[in-house]
Amino acid sequence: MRVPLTVADFLARGETAFAASIAVIDDPDQPAPPVPTSTFQELGTRVRAWQAGLDALGVGPGQRVAVVSHNSTRLLELLHAVPASGRICVPVNFRLRAEEVNYIVSHSGSSVLLVDPELDDALKTVAAPHRFVLGTETDEQVMRFDTEPHPWVEQDEDATATINYTSGTTARPKGVQLTHRNIWINAVTFAMHTRVWERDVYLHTLPMFHCNGWGMPFGLVGLGAKQVVQRRVDGAEILRRIAQHGVTLMCGAPAVWNAVLDAATNWDGEIPGRGRVRLVCAGAPPPTRLIQRVGEELGWEFTQIYGLSETAPLLTFNRAGPADDELPAADRARRLSRAGAPALGVQLRTSESGEVLARSNVVMAGYWDSPQASSEVLVDGWFHTGDGGLVDDEGYLSIIDRKKDVIITGGENVSSIEVEDCLFSHPAVAEVAVIGAPSERWGETVKALVVVAAGQQVTEQELIAYCKERLAGFKAPTSVEFREAIPRTATGKIQKFKLRQEYWQGRERQVN
Repeated sequence: MRVPLTVADFLARGETAFAASIAVIDDPDQPAPPVPTSTFQELGTRVRAWQAGLDALGVGPGQRVAVVSHNSTRLLELLHAVPASGRICVPVNFRLRAEEVNYIVSHSGSSVLLVDPELDDALKTVAAPHRFVLGTETDEQVMRFDTEPHPWVEQDEDATATINYTSGTTARPKGVQLTHRNIWINAVTFAMHTRVWERDVYLHTLPMFHCNGWGMPFGLVGLGAKQVVQRRVDGAEILRRIAQHGVTLMCGAPAVWNAVLDAATNWDGEIPGRGRVRLVCAGAPPPTRLIQRVGEELGWEFTQIYGLSETAPLLTFNRAGPADDELPAADRARRLSRAGAPALGVQLRTSESGEVLARSNVVMAGYWDSPQASSEVLVDGWFHTGDGGLVDDEGYLSIIDRKKDVIITGGENVSSIEVEDCLFSHPAVAEVAVIGAPSERWGETVKALVVVAAGQQVTEQELIAYCKERLAGFKAPTSVEFREAIPRTATGKIQKFKLRQEYWQGRERQVN
């Protein structure tokens, strides 16, 4: 027997097995009226009200519904409602400018655009055949609680469920087509690796728009876990909500955990969740110092994954094993800094050039309306990640660099991640990004952009000398520029192509 695997399966089980249990607690501090705390049965009722509303608008299976929103219960509902009815959800990065959002809405051919109230004015110029502001307007004009939605008759696990536009390293984002099968298998394997169960309390510290919150909103619902929505990342607020709700599980980029560590230094009393919280880190390779501090200062379990929007995203998983318990903390942290072993059902290898290649049921169908871009990364049954990596004797993957972020200086390849990790270990460094700057003599030289930690002082020469003591001479920065902040995407990624632009302007190529 073959039964299609669809997004609808997760809420169907949540409603059946955990009907009266709490499913979602909305963020109380938002411009729209918060959705009242919902049981799994009430979540199902609201999801069907969204579906009936889309029916009334004439939006049929296969049509796209774009949502531009901060984390909210309504966004969570739409991640279930839209694809479970055969439509395609297009979650959009809420930090994008109007021109960028307009490109995504237009390129995806979205017939419905739903906008967070806080973003309405900024996105006034972005239009769609049906446009609504999330909150009172959608509650009154879209959702229909008195009507049963049309069933999705021709269910197909290979149908596109979501289109997730990547921030990427190119000028125009590409729309990643994730199928129901992609999402289903990712959600189940992710939940298995993170040991999700009905007594878990998950805090949304990761933007839900980013690869559908890494697929966690689906697996959590299917396994009866409680979800707590957090609209904005704030270290102190994360600690407060962990204490208030008994949080056990979170996901996020290294920048999120840095914010928590900073807030913890001023926290009065025992750190909430010590010995209970498990965190999942991805989005950028975490410095070993951060990993060690999470264990020592917060008492939380640190796990790391590696993946991309194109892989739904889970490709690897790394958790400390029993054999690591006897190791010194610094050695444990170094082992956890690896991306991890392949997740269940994933095959990995590296090409002759060192690029990480992946093969799995979680790999996307392709880029929306971009056959050429799809053919460039989906080659002979393998997905080309664009990341440089190494697989060690234990079968664990380490990400060395984005291919475009490798600095070639005097014929030598320098991993920007390795240099960043070294600089991060200096107590005066709060944030750092390492890029290649043009040099007439060397082609490129290593340049570090540094944010100094509060209350610390350090000079350019001190940091260069610090690196030279710990790295090969050619890997040490030749210059250090101090910044107030380093811009990141909503998912915590540093887009280095943007940082390089000011140094490479006027040049035909971005390498030298």
